[in-house]
Amino acid sequence: MRTATHTGENAPADAPEGKRRGTGALSGVLSAGLTLGVGQLVAGIVSPSAAPLVVVGAAVVDRVPAELKDFAIRTFGAHDKVVLLATIAVLVTLLAALAGVLARRRLAVGVGLVGALGLVGVLAAATRPDATPLSPLPSVLGAGAGAYALTVLTRRLAGPALGATGGPRRRAVLLGGTAVAAAATGGAGQLLVTTRSAEDSRAGVVLPAPADPAPPLPAGLDPADALASGLTTYATRTADFYRVDTALVVPDVRAEDWSLRVHGLVDRELTLSFDDVLAMPLRERWITLTCVSNEVGGSYVGTARWLGYPLAELLERAGVRAGADMLYATSTDGFTLSTPLAEATDGRDAMLVVGMNGEPLPREHGFPVRLVVPGLYGYVSACKWVTDLEVTRFADKTAYWTDRGWAAKGPIKTASRIDVPRSFAKLRAGRVPVAGVAWAQHRGISAVEVRVDEGEWRPAKVLPSASEDTWCQWVYDWDASEPGNHTVQVRAVDGTGEPQTDVVAAPIPDGSSGYDSVSVTVE
Repeated sequence: MRTATHTGENAPADAPEGKRRGTGALSGVLSAGLTLGVGQLVAGIVSPSAAPLVVVGAAVVDRVPAELKDFAIRTFGAHDKVVLLATIAVLVTLLAALAGVLARRRLAVGVGLVGALGLVGVLAAATRPDATPLSPLPSVLGAGAGAYALTVLTRRLAGPALGATGGPRRRAVLLGGTAVAAAATGGAGQLLVTTRSAEDSRAGVVLPAPADPAPPLPAGLDPADALASGLTTYATRTADFYRVDTALVVPDVRAEDWSLRVHGLVDRELTLSFDDVLAMPLRERWITLTCVSNEVGGSYVGTARWLGYPLAELLERAGVRAGADMLYATSTDGFTLSTPLAEATDGRDAMLVVGMNGEPLPREHGFPVRLVVPGLYGYVSACKWVTDLEVTRFADKTAYWTDRGWAAKGPIKTASRIDVPRSFAKLRAGRVPVAGVAWAQHRGISAVEVRVDEGEWRPAKVLPSASEDTWCQWVYDWDASEPGNHTVQVRAVDGTGEPQTDVVAAPIPDGSSGYDSVSVTVE
């Protein structure tokens, strides 16, 4: 009779090598699944932002070069966070499979690799700006569960029964049970996150009528023929408004739990609740926001009706001391930005915002409270989920993006975009509407010009706008009578008479520049 032999905790010697490796890899992957599942469950109790995948992803975001972040935003747009988390998940899966294969030969090595992955999560959680003593717990308990599962699976699936009659059934029970446990813990954790969501808090918020309402939009906006061709609407729907931030998990902040501390170089430190802000005389304004990552002709720009309390009045209540030149804002997730104090207090509609387009802020856009400062790119002006405002000096502190090579103050550059026609469009010869938007927040747009094939610049019709803090729409009637390929370009002139620069620049470090253009074919 032939007897199977074993080396330590290996599978039976007569089992096919490929099958042993496959079983080991699957054991490792399922153990990793349990690691993430248990981590998600504990994070659902402790804090959603402490989940292992999230803290590791956040650490990656914080440490990669600015150029790589800009590439991710440019390439994947609003899906950049999903792509990052999926990439990390794939990498974890591959390493977990390797851990399972190694464990079949030497258990301590495989379990050690799982422990190392857990340590990465612990270190990432412990070094987050918003870390608490409990932040590493999801990674610690998750790694412990994964290491235990890998140990059990390796030992039990490597025994003599693997080749016995009951082996396949036992293997299915062990592997299936681990998979179910991973799915159950992960699902329960996600359920906890959902039930703790601030959405119910947001649903209960009733915004007061503004003491200073936004003026009605002027007549003549959104020409029907241009809109039908693809011109961007003047007012951006909330659902269509761009989102660019560093939060892999949208912060879950209930209005009832929110507070804002105003401190630093002030005479009187202030602490405000959400109800305190709602009780103040609120101002409503149309304002266009722009992301510094926006490429020439890009879509990271939008106009909304914002409701909030003027920052200048808030800071006047606190009493700003001489020598201060910066407002250092901190989000509930630890993100920081630095706003020039002059721009926050010079009379423009810089606000502590609670409403967007007539509703409480969506969670993705900063519920319950965020900042909006016209004329500055969002990375220095539009802190979402803001919870702390420190009046300080640029010489004393630097913020998140400034530490990563971006300019400290970020005034928005004059820009224009062609919405219609689209590049590579095939057009019938005749009159063709060329249309788009242009912006130079807090300076306004005085003129827009269009040229074809680098010919003479010709004036476009600039449609009215609500204020100099918003973009404007423009339309140019092109006589496209000459068949063939053509290039159409646009440039704007701001309210001070300064034309848009033709110097081509990437978004880093202080915003992109250059003329937007489209290539079309007239048939």
